[in-house]
Amino acid sequence: MKRNFYLFNPGIMERRDNTLKFTPIFVNEDKDEVMQQPRYIPIEDVAELYAFGSLRANSALFNFLGQRGIPVHFFDYYENYTGSFMPRESLLSGKALLAQVSAYQNKNKRVNLARKFIQGAAWNMVMNLNYYNRRGKDLQELIDTIKRLTKTLDDAKNVDEIMGVEGNIRQAYYAAFDIILDDFNMGSRTKQPPENEVNALISFGNMMCYTETLKAIHQTQLNPTISFLHTPGERRYSLCLDISEIFKPIIVDRVIFKVLNKHALGCQHFDKKLNKCLLNEKGKKIFVKAIEERYDETFRHRSLGRNVSYKHLIKLECYKLMKDLLGIEDYKPFKMYW
Repeated sequence: MKRNFYLFNPGIMERRDNTLKFTPIFVNEDKDEVMQQPRYIPIEDVAELYAFGSLRANSALFNFLGQRGIPVHFFDYYENYTGSFMPRESLLSGKALLAQVSAYQNKNKRVNLARKFIQGAAWNMVMNLNYYNRRGKDLQELIDTIKRLTKTLDDAKNVDEIMGVEGNIRQAYYAAFDIILDDFNMGSRTKQPPENEVNALISFGNMMCYTETLKAIHQTQLNPTISFLHTPGERRYSLCLDISEIFKPIIVDRVIFKVLNKHALGCQHFDKKLNKCLLNEKGKKIFVKAIEERYDETFRHRSLGRNVSYKHLIKLECYKLMKDLLGIEDYKPFKMYW
């Protein structure tokens, strides 16, 4: 079974026949580069590569990865997503592209889809809070606030108003984190860079959800640059931001609550500097493992009548959106029901 590989150390990636050879590089106190023991990764085992350290490679490697349909996602020192190498699109469809562009240009259609993304996200946030409310965390006031704000989405006349409501919903939702978490405080939401442990996990987890959504979109006929909730812009896959809104509460936030409250991650797994807090290498490995386990979890899907994984669920969401754009079936965002 294929799986994602995470490269936390800087190094050199090469092709060796049908194998990937990764040689980690360690920089000593004299700034000299020391080659470490190479690792060999059978190409048949690789679904995606995540490069968190500096990666040296040549065109032969990327030709090889492109032929095998393997993306590479790149991140900077501060764990910010910077871009991806994506294999050539094999599911190109002019009809689908025209339908997606037409939906974006149709104000009513765009507003309707944007509203549905936030309605789905808000529902899943409430389900998260209900789960902990039943377990002794006093979250009812915040649950009621999110429900009240969600009802106002129907009155929103444009995407900017929807984004305003979304901001208020998320503010109420993040206020619940300090109640849910036992030993950590989130405070206000801070990014680029995050200022504490909870914010560091949110940023890192959202980034992982974003790249997983990009892979799912790439496996459909959707174009990742044409979005409905977030404004399409230069050099970003804004549709990934739209769709991942639905899954961040289900996947990322639930994992954050789990690893912190069960003490899988502690203060020793973060590097703190002035106004900056980031996961260290050991912390990244623990959190990545927890996210991957969440992706692989399965549940009984009501509509399909069979078990599906959370990773496959993201792809199903892309198919549902595609059906709406092609006029086959109205899009309904995924909502947790357990």
